[in-house]
Amino acid sequence: MRALHLTSGNMYGGVETFLTTLAREAPSAPEMRSEFGVCFEGRLSEELTALGRVPHMLGRVRLSRPHTLIRARKALKGLLQRESFDVIVCHQPWPCVAFGSVVRRARIPLVLWVHMAGDGRHWLEVLTRLTRPDLAICNSRFSAARLSQWLSCPRVEQVYCPVSFPDVTNGRTQRAALRRSLDTSPDDVVIVHVSRMEALKGHRVLLDALSELRTVPGWTCWIVGGAQRPAETHYLRELQTIASEKGIANRVRFVGERRDVPAILGAADIYCQPNTSPEAFGLSLVEALHAGLPVVTSGIGGACEIIDGSCGVLTPPGDTAALSGALRCLIVDRDLHARLGAAARRRPDVLCDPRRQMRRIHQVLSSVAAV
Repeated sequence: MRALHLTSGNMYGGVETFLTTLAREAPSAPEMRSEFGVCFEGRLSEELTALGRVPHMLGRVRLSRPHTLIRARKALKGLLQRESFDVIVCHQPWPCVAFGSVVRRARIPLVLWVHMAGDGRHWLEVLTRLTRPDLAICNSRFSAARLSQWLSCPRVEQVYCPVSFPDVTNGRTQRAALRRSLDTSPDDVVIVHVSRMEALKGHRVLLDALSELRTVPGWTCWIVGGAQRPAETHYLRELQTIASEKGIANRVRFVGERRDVPAILGAADIYCQPNTSPEAFGLSLVEALHAGLPVVTSGIGGACEIIDGSCGVLTPPGDTAALSGALRCLIVDRDLHARLGAAARRRPDVLCDPRRQMRRIHQVLSSVAAV
């Protein structure tokens, strides 16, 4: 089976991480050939190329500029005329709106893969309803429930994303070196947060909670993630100002975008991402668990399918007191930290084992391709 996965490629986050995993884990499902159609050159196209999966470049698209959309649709039409695909997968509503009509005219099964928990009110979701894909794949039970409220689809499947983990062994020397590079004591308890610079990821709530721990010695916080858009640059500056005003700027490191996130996680002790709005899933949570980090996050959305009391703590969204209390316990109670960390390492295999999930993806896509 030959599948073409369409995405914009102008940003890098969970969707792009998933697509590079599809490329990396291809040997786990040899009957499935995954190819990629990308509009923007950038980190995603670079990583796919490095993995030996050179993407089909369709050209930069701005939906507000019709000539760019027409040009990209023409490029996709030419690709579908030259080569044969069994199924086309649009990751998120944007490529479904941009290219759904081309796929329909080519009479190839169209799949919408939903990575976010929308409510159907965004204009891209409204237009996606007009395309009406043959199959929708959701990355959690939560996102599937949300999707059913706004999209009428012949079939909806829920598939947890495969998550593959590079072999990173952080010995004492490597861990100490990375900490030195981030101006962090080797003895500090490091609380790490890894995400895009978006308010829903709970950066402000985390800083508020940390300000209540000013008198607790021996902790440092790493906030990992770079601004990719002007609004995110403004948001980052706002966070830096908050840290300074709350008197914790000397204990919070704004690390920026990193391509060594597994090593960063391996050198940390606690993962904290107190989302203020529900996310569909949470690949960063799974990656943190694999690194053996207890996870503290908000008890909403797909996070509730990943984290339980055996491997972390779920707190009410926006509850600064509950968050600071959970972090305080993990900082001072080494036995609790060790117990949750040991269970954390086992949790990803239950949900996201790459071999099992790649076979599941092949099964689901093959079923619609055969219709």
